[in-house]
Amino acid sequence: MASPKTNDWRFRLHEIIYESNTPAGKAFDVGLLFAIFASIIVVMLDSVERINNHHGKLFKILEWIFTGLFTIEYILRLISIRRPIKYVFSLLGIIDLIALIPTYLGFFFIGAQSLVVFRALRLLRVFRVFKLGSFLTEINFLTTALKGSVRKISIFLLTVLTLTVILGSVMYLVEKRENGFSNIPESIYWAIVTITTVGYGDISPITPMGKFVASVVMLTGYAIIAVPTGIITHDLAIAARNRKELPESCPSCSSEGHDTDALFCKYCGSSLYR
Repeated sequence: MASPKTNDWRFRLHEIIYESNTPAGKAFDVGLLFAIFASIIVVMLDSVERINNHHGKLFKILEWIFTGLFTIEYILRLISIRRPIKYVFSLLGIIDLIALIPTYLGFFFIGAQSLVVFRALRLLRVFRVFKLGSFLTEINFLTTALKGSVRKISIFLLTVLTLTVILGSVMYLVEKRENGFSNIPESIYWAIVTITTVGYGDISPITPMGKFVASVVMLTGYAIIAVPTGIITHDLAIAARNRKELPESCPSCSSEGHDTDALFCKYCGSSLYR
């Protein structure tokens, strides 16, 4: 069993790394964000051949410095929580690991270092620093709302897919293999592009009947766009009415989004307070 001193040390480390409501925690997050920005800029500049020819060695050194810093940070995150496995398989834990892997893969696969741009995902942490609506907590809120919309959206997409197959087949018959409608798959592709209002213009009807069908598809597309928006908005409103959450993260598994009167983590059961 860990001693009180060990627990205090880990608690202070957790407060610095995972929380931004203290001067030390905010300073840590700001420094981390600057390091992420700098590492991404280095990777981008390194991909420019002219700059790489003059500063390639410097970029390689800087990349390994950043990778070393992020590796240490990742290890400290694991040390500072009681259940590190929870962090490893959390969203931000997976993102942090993905940000580290490319540089080490460079030992075995040429060009793998370019994947380091995935570090941009770690900039999600900027919302912890500025507390913009507790953004990371909002991820849980949005996830809950979207889960409630999945079945409705799936049925809606199935309906749209059926509609595009029908409209594409009709256009294939109307245009009679001319003007790019050479087969039913091509016609369905045109129907999808048109009904989503993308309108590439690589295929377009010429005949009067074809133009009439196209007009119907275009008007249908505008009507369809509003449907998923309404579904998601409705579920967001329901989730917002039922939400009561705290911004603090669990010292054990780093999860967020707990009820305001919670004493224990609803994900791992550990105490939210020392």
